[in-house]
Amino acid sequence: MTGSFGDRTVAILDYGSGNLRSAQRALERTGAQVTVTSDPTVALDADGLVVPGVGAFATCMEGLRAVKGDRIIDDRLAGGRPVLGICVGMQILFDRGVEFGVEAEGCGQWPGTVSQLQAEVLPHMGWNTVEAQPDSMLFAGMPDGERYYFVHSYAAQTWELPPDVLFKAPKLTWATHGGRFLAAVENGPLCATQFHPEKSGDAGARLLSNWVGSLT
Repeated sequence: MTGSFGDRTVAILDYGSGNLRSAQRALERTGAQVTVTSDPTVALDADGLVVPGVGAFATCMEGLRAVKGDRIIDDRLAGGRPVLGICVGMQILFDRGVEFGVEAEGCGQWPGTVSQLQAEVLPHMGWNTVEAQPDSMLFAGMPDGERYYFVHSYAAQTWELPPDVLFKAPKLTWATHGGRFLAAVENGPLCATQFHPEKSGDAGARLLSNWVGSLT
């Protein structure tokens, strides 16, 4: 899917983790001007920031802090500037992650703990459906039963952010592998997907186009 968002700029945060080039190519197909960068100024000034991530939670957090990525995310969100986390880039937005009994501190944008899926087969690898809300921005125009590509053994399995009457309720998308887990979150300027939209064919391309189209 090719878009026409040539006036939108997107920075992909390079902190030593993630499928940077495949994400870059997928976002470029929306028509956006895409830069892979670890420069805080570029990451702050872009219309949208993408935070990818693969591997261990603690390792990703070490890399993120090394480029002041946690501060960049915090500063952008304080100004209402959009951020999209992908895979472990979603997980590190939560308070903490627990892997092999070791707890690591996350960015703390959302309360809660990322933990191992309760499934007989791990990792959860391959195509799976999701349960999106009808008014979702990310999944707008997607048919029921659409499939997305997952590769992970850990996820946020509960949503612990209390409701706030002053703000719109976050839109939560769930998937199931053994038990239910969060497949995507839309919370004001902060969005995230546990699956890889850049590897999810036309459905992932549509989701990225929806997100880039929402940037102002």
